[in-house]
Amino acid sequence: MQLSDLKIIVTGAAKGMGAHFATRLAEAGAQVCAGDVDEVALSHLPASVHRRRLDVSVEADVVAFVQWANAQMGGLNGLVNNAGIIADGLLVKQDRATGEVQRFSTAKWNALLGINLTGAMWMVREVVATMAETQQKPGVIVNMSSIARHGNRGQSNYVASKAAISANTVTWSREFAPFGVRVCCVAPGMVATPMTAGMNQKALEAFTAMIPVGRVGQPEDLWLAVKFCLECDYFNGRTIDVDGGIQF
Repeated sequence: MQLSDLKIIVTGAAKGMGAHFATRLAEAGAQVCAGDVDEVALSHLPASVHRRRLDVSVEADVVAFVQWANAQMGGLNGLVNNAGIIADGLLVKQDRATGEVQRFSTAKWNALLGINLTGAMWMVREVVATMAETQQKPGVIVNMSSIARHGNRGQSNYVASKAAISANTVTWSREFAPFGVRVCCVAPGMVATPMTAGMNQKALEAFTAMIPVGRVGQPEDLWLAVKFCLECDYFNGRTIDVDGGIQF
């Protein structure tokens, strides 16, 4: 699919990779509707990008946003399913000083899954249902997973969400084939974004030393993978790892 033919939603579009994707799509001539809970940051996107507050963890908000986007662009044939958060912590840990055994918060578990997994599912469901109802085809969805989907200490909730997104990319590519919709997935490694900016410097340096290319990723690196997914009509049901070659 040509980028200029896209009428596409980008979630989590206020900052980081989402903002970069929305900007690059607009520069390529696509019609773009950008959603995020941070309305102030959304306002910094190019003027050609349609913007509206979106909390993907609220089902009614997702339904309303997709309807609005379809009306704003006069159709809908794409989604970059990017919204996500991190809420790290060991599932069980013991305080070194007191010996107290602590359990990971159920509230933190549910909050992350509500955005990263359930919210992502609602976005896919509503976008594909809209395309099916209006008989718009072909269509394409790019989910954002993570190399953490293979397992990573202290990220049980994040791992669960990103592994599920990658697996459901395969599921959805098969379910949505009759509607002419491809479903692809991009799994970033460490990327320089506001989400990772607060990382401990020593930890960041240690992680960077493990990356064969010798640096963390930039949003443009991930855009190149997203662009491939959007443009290559024979790519479907697969996840691309963009991680500098790091091995876990």
